[in-house]
Amino acid sequence: MPEGDPQATAATVLRVVGLSKSYGGLKAVDDVTFDVREGEILALVGDNGAGKSTLVKALAGAQPPDDGRIEIDGAPRQLNAPRDADAAGIGCLHQGLGLVDTLNVPENVFLGRELRTRRLGLVPELDHVRMRERTIDLLARFGVDLPRLNEPVVKLSGGQRQTIAISRLLLKDVRLVIMDEPMAALGVEEGRRVLDLVRAMRERGVSVIVISHNLEHVFQLADRIAIMKNGRLIDVVETASTTRDEVVRLITFGRMH
Repeated sequence: MPEGDPQATAATVLRVVGLSKSYGGLKAVDDVTFDVREGEILALVGDNGAGKSTLVKALAGAQPPDDGRIEIDGAPRQLNAPRDADAAGIGCLHQGLGLVDTLNVPENVFLGRELRTRRLGLVPELDHVRMRERTIDLLARFGVDLPRLNEPVVKLSGGQRQTIAISRLLLKDVRLVIMDEPMAALGVEEGRRVLDLVRAMRERGVSVIVISHNLEHVFQLADRIAIMKNGRLIDVVETASTTRDEVVRLITFGRMH
């Protein structure tokens, strides 16, 4: 955990109790309990098939759990569809990003929530000026500079596209952002910029769950690390109090008794 241990007394944003999800005879998530604090980055690690994706799909409302309880700010919430997660202040950034290549940056940030005006007070049309202004303000709040706002996003780099997708979530004033391999396929410099953006989200009180196979990024970024294996949560460790070798051992062998 960073110096000063800021999460030690932070409020709990998300609490998961006894969460389970099965597909036929396979228990993909088995009795998982953990919490996420306000302004905390929690890394979720484990081998392929450990249950990470199923767990976050349950939190995103994409795959409702069979058993267990999800609490937001101490109150139970039913997340039976993505709109339920959205209403609870949970945003999910998938690897596909969900951007429309032919639209520019503000149009993608406001996709589905476009601002409108009336030309001559009569004809409804998109308010491109206001969407651009709000996009610039939003990016500035998180220290992001995207000079090519009016270009179709297909012309932008992978890191810039990642930033746009994150900005679209932040527009909704989310409390918790779930990110699936956010630095995958990015170069070193672009990966660093995305890491900086995630840190800026933490500084503004946004909680983040990051799924990552890159332990170097995990140790740079996370306050705590949750390790899953065979659908079960093996442990949640403080990043500052563990080592890379210990995390690899837990991923590989689980908790030794």
